[in-house]
Amino acid sequence: MIVPVPIPRSVFADDERVLQSVPLIPGVEVPTFSNTVNWTLAAVRRPANVPPSAWDISFAKLVDPVWNLRAREVSMAMLNPTHPVVKAAVLNLRVRPAQGRALRAIVQRLGILASWATERGLPSDLRRWQEDDSRAFIAHKREELSPSSLHTFISTIKLLHRLGPLLTGGGLPTDPWPGVTSRKVAKLGTTDHLTTPNIPPDTWFPLVRAAWQYIDVFGTDILAARRRHERLQNAAVGTLTGREDLLDAYLADPANHIPVHTDRVVATAESMVPGGINWRLLSLMIGARKDVRTFQEAKRSAVVPRIRAKAEAAVEAGRGLPGGLLTEYAMITRPDGTTGPWHPGLCSRSVLDESFALRAAAYVFVAALTMMRDSEIREITRGSVTEYYGAPAVLSTKRKHDPDLPVAHWWIIEPVAQAIAIAEELSDHPDLIFSADKAHAKSGGGFNSGVIVRKFIERVNAGTTYHGIHIPAARVTPHMFRKTMSMLTETEPGGEIALGIQLKHVAARTLANRITQSYGACDPQWEKLLGSAVDQARFKGLSDFYDAHHAGENIGFGPGADQLKDTFDAIRTTMKDLVATGRARQGDRRVEQDLLRKARISIRFGKLNHCAVNETNPVGAKCLEGEVTIPDGHRGPLIDRCQPGRCANSIIAPAHLPIWNAEKASLVALLEDPKLPSCRRAALDRQVRDVQTVIDRAEGETVA
Repeated sequence: MIVPVPIPRSVFADDERVLQSVPLIPGVEVPTFSNTVNWTLAAVRRPANVPPSAWDISFAKLVDPVWNLRAREVSMAMLNPTHPVVKAAVLNLRVRPAQGRALRAIVQRLGILASWATERGLPSDLRRWQEDDSRAFIAHKREELSPSSLHTFISTIKLLHRLGPLLTGGGLPTDPWPGVTSRKVAKLGTTDHLTTPNIPPDTWFPLVRAAWQYIDVFGTDILAARRRHERLQNAAVGTLTGREDLLDAYLADPANHIPVHTDRVVATAESMVPGGINWRLLSLMIGARKDVRTFQEAKRSAVVPRIRAKAEAAVEAGRGLPGGLLTEYAMITRPDGTTGPWHPGLCSRSVLDESFALRAAAYVFVAALTMMRDSEIREITRGSVTEYYGAPAVLSTKRKHDPDLPVAHWWIIEPVAQAIAIAEELSDHPDLIFSADKAHAKSGGGFNSGVIVRKFIERVNAGTTYHGIHIPAARVTPHMFRKTMSMLTETEPGGEIALGIQLKHVAARTLANRITQSYGACDPQWEKLLGSAVDQARFKGLSDFYDAHHAGENIGFGPGADQLKDTFDAIRTTMKDLVATGRARQGDRRVEQDLLRKARISIRFGKLNHCAVNETNPVGAKCLEGEVTIPDGHRGPLIDRCQPGRCANSIIAPAHLPIWNAEKASLVALLEDPKLPSCRRAALDRQVRDVQTVIDRAEGETVA
């Protein structure tokens, strides 16, 4: 008889609670180290976007007692980095305890490693392993895993060496890859660019428009139908007594209708054929709960055939109402030019589906226009819309890379505040507005962010026949909203700093970092579209200048303005020649616009001046004079080196003059300080002269 060798005693006591380094929720039980099956971490506040199942650590598949104990010891150390035993081992673990989801994944990987080791006949004692054993496991997994997934297994193996002093019997005697990072072993390249793709423009615009259409147009009807359905449910009684009297009283009011099914209800039963009476909803409308089966007891009662006949007669008399909950719906104009209601009729069943879609629309809109992480959106609570530095903002908890879990502000626009208000009304959770509701899990109340977005697209496309909205199919995940909107924001002046603030990438400075730059990086899908959008905006401004010039208005001052006016006059002369020769008609706007486009006038509109430098031949551009380094691939002027008062390509428009006058007044006020150092005074004098040169030139041309 073989007597099993007893397992040595662990450095952690069996009766120790597994959560000792984090604040706990009062009254919630904490498992002890002796639990070999499952550690429930319910005593630690779970992030709103993490399901309860991901907040437990299961050791059930680790049947080998040695591996089971090892996995529990690893978990204990990761959950409690400030534990006296862990600190005494001088392991330099992260001060912040591991979260349940991450630790659950580590234990799962240990289970996979243990199963592989058993199949290979390797001993449970890690001290007897050779370096080649760990490398063989990674070589085996390399065939089936991506580098990013392989990286996690390599990190887990390195952890078995690093935590060796805490593991009963010891850990791996050496690091199988000494001095080499897990990323390098996994051949996981490093890059400053995010791997998260942008949402394609063909999907982005219809998706955001559809979300806003639901919020701003459809939402009023959906919420009204939902409220009425709730009132009917609250007022209904659970009795069959007097049901015929209830129906008679209901029909006595000519304003009351009989709900009938629409063609959007799948005909799975005779009672749900389009045009047929919705008996369950009618039961609620007359005051009886739907589970009473008011109209479905023909075999046991003579009353039912009679009351059914009365309801059917009312429908034949024209009192049938598709859906049944609302009599009127918002009218819309579809892409094909037809107009009509956006929905054929909301009933007790479809109002749940549309409430789900409306809540999803609110999530999509908030995700797209705030650039918040999914975890931050899911942490938004009731009453979180506020003001921050005088602008509308929403409060939420920032979790990523911040152990203090601070409440932070994200600036929003009024439509986003409207979306949040709708989400508050739709949520049944006492605090969170985007949360899973157990009472509505079967009807769509359960909240999984990725599923929500996918189901919203499916729901919108299912109703295209009625509302005309269609969203082209594409993979869309919550994080892609943040990435796409960041890229769009980066195209605006000062966009990188604004991104750093809104994305919460500000670290000890009010400037964005290289991570922010990667968020704002464009991609081939968007470059052509964004380029054409900028070109269209520039041409619109140029066209307005052209019209203003020929209307007798002064469009600007300086050599650049004179060149622009000469070009405009030449185009008008050419247009007159075309009219005189019969090749164009007087007032032919299209021909004149074509001539303006073909002139290929280069202009950039700015707050202090407009730049008319020619990219292909930047003659006279002060910003490019001298020894200046031009970034690779850059064409055109260097805006940050602009000298508006000295450059021959600068255009000072009348709208710019108030800014220049204000700048002069500010500089003069500074010069009045008698304590100003001489070097600073000399610099300010030069600035005043430059500003005055611009003003004098403009005022001189105005007088002339």
